[in-house]
Amino acid sequence: MTSFTRRNALRAIAAGTAGVAVVAAPVAAAATTGARQRAFAAAAAEFGVPESVLLGVSYLKSRWDSHGGAPSTGAGFGPLHLTDLRAVAAGGSHHDQGEDPRGDAARGELRPHTSAALQTVDLAAELTGVDAATLRTDPVQNIRGGAAVLAHYQRELGARADDPAGWYGAVARYSGASDTGTATFFADEVFATIAAGASRTTDDGQAVTLPATPVSPRREQVRALGLSTVAEGAAEARPGLPVEWIPAPYQDLGNGDYGNHDKAERPNSQRITHIVIHDTECTYDTAIGLVQDPAYLAWHYTLRSTDGHVAQHVLTKDVGWHAGNWYFNAKSIGVEHEGFAAQGTWYTEAMYRTSAKLVRYLAGKYRIPLDREHVIGHDNVPGTTADKVAGMHWDPAPYWDWAHYFDLLGAPLNPRPVRQPTGMVMVKPDFASNPTGYTGCAAPGAACPARGSSALFLRVEPRDDAPLLADIGLHPDGGPSTVAISDVGSRVSAGQRYAVAEIRGDWTAVWYLGQKGWLRSSGVVPVLGQVVTPRPGRSSVPVYGRAYPEASAYPEGLTPQEVVPLQYTLPAGQKYTAGPTLPAEYYSATTFDPAEHVVVRGRTKYVQIQFGHRVGFVKLDDVVVSRTRP
Repeated sequence: MTSFTRRNALRAIAAGTAGVAVVAAPVAAAATTGARQRAFAAAAAEFGVPESVLLGVSYLKSRWDSHGGAPSTGAGFGPLHLTDLRAVAAGGSHHDQGEDPRGDAARGELRPHTSAALQTVDLAAELTGVDAATLRTDPVQNIRGGAAVLAHYQRELGARADDPAGWYGAVARYSGASDTGTATFFADEVFATIAAGASRTTDDGQAVTLPATPVSPRREQVRALGLSTVAEGAAEARPGLPVEWIPAPYQDLGNGDYGNHDKAERPNSQRITHIVIHDTECTYDTAIGLVQDPAYLAWHYTLRSTDGHVAQHVLTKDVGWHAGNWYFNAKSIGVEHEGFAAQGTWYTEAMYRTSAKLVRYLAGKYRIPLDREHVIGHDNVPGTTADKVAGMHWDPAPYWDWAHYFDLLGAPLNPRPVRQPTGMVMVKPDFASNPTGYTGCAAPGAACPARGSSALFLRVEPRDDAPLLADIGLHPDGGPSTVAISDVGSRVSAGQRYAVAEIRGDWTAVWYLGQKGWLRSSGVVPVLGQVVTPRPGRSSVPVYGRAYPEASAYPEGLTPQEVVPLQYTLPAGQKYTAGPTLPAEYYSATTFDPAEHVVVRGRTKYVQIQFGHRVGFVKLDDVVVSRTRP
């Protein structure tokens, strides 16, 4: 595996895959003070760290945000991500909760069995004389602490340099990575950011700028760190992206049971059509333990929060058990990101970048379009049947910055704006200035901290105090959805597209779960695309959670899977945006011997639609597909 050279990093930025030079709007209307910019300058001068290096490291760790003193899953705090494992409770895994990750009715439900981070806050406290609690919560002192640690690393390397180029080794060490590949990748991204420059407004309204500074880093310094080399094995990734091979066990457990994924021959056996973005709801170490449990489940990749390190567990040709819907499992690649959906702290810039490079590579390899119909969150995957809807997971949740992620993918949302109404809109709020008021992050009913969000609520009438829409799958009593962060019943997210039902003043109504849902027009933009509506003469058509074949398609001896609709219907007179048209398929894989696995293909075709927050399927024969026009 070759390292990602500075030249290639800069080329990636020029191609739009690094996405650093973006300016976000402030969180609040209050004027920014420039205090954070001054804090970086003062700390750099105090500890003799080039200001561009300090800004670049902080950008990769936190995008200069403070997150109100809340920690990342890697136990990191503040703009410089000082780590303090003792102050962080690890928590459990969302794989333990509700949803059957395999999601295949032909097999019994899968249930679970059941870490350390660097302690840089201690070193920062020793170097600055500031206590750990203050270093965690005070952004100014946190920046000082990070600068002191960087300077300490530089001294230990015996490198004396005023030029940013001579700080490559210290930057690589600051990544926290234990292997050369990940540390090098982190340092290369920092120096690519320095070369390209960056500018944004932080989560607490501070405008920060890193001017573009040409630099030729001394990459040979990383050899002095004495880091290990990861086991690459069969890992699949683009050149220059270090990926560790930590294989998930494919193991016969006896009595006809086995784990923890299925062998396949994709894309020869069936196309890979989707990439599913998850968060782990546990620490990286806990996730690695789960994926190595032969009696439980496995997904394809895990990314570590603190440095973006990537591990692969299942070959992409094989089927992971990750999405809670067997149709999606059989046709997708699952990518887990260390994080907690209700916290949003942190999906680090380092992790966003490595994830984007990985997903861009996978999308190119398997010809998967880079849009929100094909690159979806776990929260967009539908339940397989009506009784499974309420138990589906809701990660990576509204604190995942979809617009920024697609910028990094080199596929910006709405790259060719349409100026006039088209009958279809894309959800596109400004993440930083959209601190939607969720509850339930720390305790049921308690208000969540105000931070940027990718999502918007829909209401039954065009006013801010109107009730949210009903979702009978989540609220069978017919009551309205809630603002709980786990409740996706009346929520839309950046990049999702919906058909317009009505426009009234500053409000736009879209079709959603059979209802009109209103949101402010400032959160959407007109786009072109395809919509579906019931064929003439149909009062409604059923909506499905999986695109399974008709019974006659199954070979003799193989029990057909039921084609049963969800509790929702698509009424006449309503339109829903159309994603890909997909073949009816069922991957029968219920035995340890892959020779007995069968892909069942039917004649039925399905259209994936954006029906609510989650996608759904309608039969092509049940609907009329048409294009929107300006």
